[in-house]
Amino acid sequence: MAKQTIRDLDVTDKKVLVRVDFNVPLKDGVITDDNRINAALPTINYLLEHQAKVILMSHLGKVNHKDPEKVESDKAKNNMAPVAKRLGELVDAKVTFVNETRGANLENAVAALNSGEILVLQNTRYEPGESKNDPELAKYWASLADVFVSDAFGSVHRAHASTVGVANYLDSAVGFLVEKEIQNLGDALDKPDRPFVAILGGAKVSDKIGVIQNLLKKADKVIIGGGMAYTFMKAKGYEVGTSLLEEDKVELARETMEQGKDKLILPVDNVIADAFAEDANHKVVSSDAIEAGWMGLDIGPKTIELFKKELEGAKTVVWNGPMGVFEMEAFAHGTFEVCKALSELEDAKTIIGGGDSAAAAIQLGFKDKFTHISTGGGASMEYLEGKVLPGIAAINEKE
Repeated sequence: MAKQTIRDLDVTDKKVLVRVDFNVPLKDGVITDDNRINAALPTINYLLEHQAKVILMSHLGKVNHKDPEKVESDKAKNNMAPVAKRLGELVDAKVTFVNETRGANLENAVAALNSGEILVLQNTRYEPGESKNDPELAKYWASLADVFVSDAFGSVHRAHASTVGVANYLDSAVGFLVEKEIQNLGDALDKPDRPFVAILGGAKVSDKIGVIQNLLKKADKVIIGGGMAYTFMKAKGYEVGTSLLEEDKVELARETMEQGKDKLILPVDNVIADAFAEDANHKVVSSDAIEAGWMGLDIGPKTIELFKKELEGAKTVVWNGPMGVFEMEAFAHGTFEVCKALSELEDAKTIIGGGDSAAAAIQLGFKDKFTHISTGGGASMEYLEGKVLPGIAAINEKE
């Protein structure tokens, strides 16, 4: 990998500013899922073992700075204090939380930090300049430390002060989480063992069209499922009832099918329902027989078998997006079967590109069955699309 990693930095007795992704779900001030905190522990523990002075920064939720009435309620709702408390339970080190993003109290806390200790800043989005990549704010945060480590893969597609700006002022490297992400996604895209199969689902063609077109150049097969499949079916001249449809993307879907030819695999049957509800009446019909007033909510049994057949012998598989409304049990079967088929592939590198597909794999009990589950939905999507991720581009190259 061309970027410096944390191993390339001299961190002993140095103040190390680490951008982590502690954007965890909170309910009434209680963390309901601490996976993102755990994902950062390899980097944090490495720094502690090497006697660094660790300064952690992360965003948490959103703060609407355009509406003065919402700012304070957003700040109260997205306070980092519970996150710092949970981190203190997971590491064997002193963890100090500073309820500020700048100022004398923060600077004094940094000055008092000993080697092998951790300081957690307040939510970076408390600062209006964070999402604007304000250079003055970035320079200030950089002034707190000696070196910078980027370990928030879920945020590297955003050019913010804490992800990109600070790297302009400090020697920088990626942490273990970001290193693992770009190695797994990069190897799959740029030097895959073949056959290489991509599976793309989710709601909208507009969200995934760049990914589809990039993967058609790189993969041997691109399988399409989920809500966006109905725009492709419409492009084939089929009626889709009340299924999710982007009318303005039908022509684009048609062009993509022409580009992909037999590389592009679409559903041949679907589970359709008369309402978007768990207890709706539902049945299986072929893709050219969806009736008026009915909507497609999952792939059907013949499609499951088709997709399994296309996956036979695959050595690299990238999956992004569920095959149906997996949150409802009646329409989760397609996603479950794709998960199961991927988990049973022999000697294959299987990668889930974050977001809903990662949530589905975990919810359906397949968390440990894949080579890699990405921690960043938006970032992995942009990586699969072939875009430059600004939070990675900003990091120093390895000498």
